[in-house]
Amino acid sequence: MNHPEELYTFAEDAPTVPEGLHLVAGLTGFADAGAAVAQVTTAVLGSLETELVAEFDPDVLLDWRARRPVITFEHDHIAAVEPPRLRLHLVRDEIGQPFLFLSGYEPDFQWNRFVRAVTDLAADLRVADTTWVQSIPMPVPHTRPISLTVSGTRADLVEQMSVWKPETQAPANVLHLVEHRLSELGRTVTGLVLLVPHYLSDTEFPDTAVAALSGISSATGLIFPSDELREEGREFRTRVDEQVAGNEELQRLVSVLEERHDTYMEGNPIGSPLTGVDGQVPTADAIAAELERFLADRRPDGEATTD
Repeated sequence: MNHPEELYTFAEDAPTVPEGLHLVAGLTGFADAGAAVAQVTTAVLGSLETELVAEFDPDVLLDWRARRPVITFEHDHIAAVEPPRLRLHLVRDEIGQPFLFLSGYEPDFQWNRFVRAVTDLAADLRVADTTWVQSIPMPVPHTRPISLTVSGTRADLVEQMSVWKPETQAPANVLHLVEHRLSELGRTVTGLVLLVPHYLSDTEFPDTAVAALSGISSATGLIFPSDELREEGREFRTRVDEQVAGNEELQRLVSVLEERHDTYMEGNPIGSPLTGVDGQVPTADAIAAELERFLADRRPDGEATTD
């Protein structure tokens, strides 16, 4: 039998996990507009005190040909191999509050078994609640704050934070399935989906990570490091604004996105912040084309980021 607990192994020196912690999750793979989840992962694991609790088996969950390990080649030999990892850490936030953090790749295989593994782990470790984050590209302007769609069992957070509440069908992240299962089990779960300007979705847009960390803080009370990301965000927006200011066509297109957004936020009767009264999504293809050279400066080695 394919027991869910066989998907992961506890670390040899795994810490004792207190009961009643928040579980925070963010996985990369299907969609990570603005590199929000990747930046959150770096901020959490790179800036806070962490201890490895468990690691999932990539030989079972991962398509290695689609997401190959990264090697470091030095002159005449392979100096290091960096395989994709999916791990659960015990982390302490900026004021010492412990929480669990599930991060890494989104599995390619055995989703149902993985969902059972995560929900069983949450039960076994007696977590208080689960909060997960994702970011998706949307035709919204970079000149406005990053908005959220909030799902799950926390009606208070949906009321306070969810700007766009669509009735739609869309491809799922595996954490959607985790959320659905936790909801069925009567456990507290919150999904935070960031709506990222689609013409910046292939960049490392710091504002997305700031918005994600802020949303997680609102759901959990945890405190995260964000000063560096905020400063990077200010510099990034300044450079984008300078590029837009020098092109009248870009100005018009951004203005259209702003008008749609502001009309929706003012409560006027349009069905979505993403469309006009005619129901048509405004194009931003010209924005993407004009900013392509500029945006390449935010990508490693000038290449677009990939999953």
